[in-house]
Amino acid sequence: MKSKVTFFLIVVMVMVIFSGISWAADTKVLKLSHLNPQQPKEIATAAMTQVFKSMVESGTNNEIVVEIYPNGVLGNERESMEQVQTGVTQSYIASGGGMSIFYPLFSIVNIPFSITDYSVAYEVYDGPFGNELAKDIEVKTGFKVLAFGESGGFFQLTNSKRTVQKPDDMKGLKIRTMTIPIHMEFMRSLGASATPIAWAEVYTSLQTGVVDGQHNPAPIIKIGKLEEVQEYLSLTNHMYTPYVWVINNEWFNALTDQQKVVLEEAARVANVAGRGVNRLIETSDEGVPYLATKMEVYKPTAEELQMFKDVTIPAAMEFIENEYKEEGKELAQKYLDAIKKAQDALGL
Repeated sequence: MKSKVTFFLIVVMVMVIFSGISWAADTKVLKLSHLNPQQPKEIATAAMTQVFKSMVESGTNNEIVVEIYPNGVLGNERESMEQVQTGVTQSYIASGGGMSIFYPLFSIVNIPFSITDYSVAYEVYDGPFGNELAKDIEVKTGFKVLAFGESGGFFQLTNSKRTVQKPDDMKGLKIRTMTIPIHMEFMRSLGASATPIAWAEVYTSLQTGVVDGQHNPAPIIKIGKLEEVQEYLSLTNHMYTPYVWVINNEWFNALTDQQKVVLEEAARVANVAGRGVNRLIETSDEGVPYLATKMEVYKPTAEELQMFKDVTIPAAMEFIENEYKEEGKELAQKYLDAIKKAQDALGL
């Protein structure tokens, strides 16, 4: 009797071992990278990846395991995008600069002062326009877009030379931008010199005087500790440039229908979490109130902001027409129409 029990236990153990091996063999690994530190309570992309990982693993009963690679450990923007493109990794949360390398038309959603409210931004990028833009990106690049995330909110101007109150104050300044052509055109139209520099090199470039200033949302300024090397902050709210969260299309299409549903829902929820983190940071002692203790903060008047608009909006529209021809003009109009529709729906 004892030998039978022993034999039974051995059989059970073998079954457990082999079932474990089978489970491991069937498990899919999703390598997800982003450029920022993995601090979910402080950084939007970290919050997004953490929520996504939790929801995907629980929603698929660990059939899909998400590995997070933060801080650009796998490479710079171009390298990270290429890794997803070739299937070395599966997913990446790209900045607007990273996406514009592969999809130049992304410049168009950076028309200065086009989006002025967060609720409008969410309506535009989560609605029909965002869906159409995602499809065009997929057709032209092969990347599937999981979501248009938030890089930190509205862009502000910083520099180490002087207070920027009106367009003339920008003349002669060397300003770091991403590799988004319309960002560079924005600076040039104000009389500044636009210099594209990789994010990893921004702090040192500002510190050593390679450039005088840069533009980014307040949470990104805080993440990069740019207040340590910048003296002046102007709250211009001049652009809203989203992240583009991409995934390898071939890898995604190989999933079961149920797994696809789980991933897409997880991305939507994670995107909301990232936006929430940004709003908390932006308005808390970690955002503008914190930066105000380290920098001289100036809020341009309505008249001064109109001066910025009068210079930069016509320049941007002319740039789009010259650079992207009819395709660019058509996409720009769809973008502006989507903004107007969102404003009307929200009563703004």
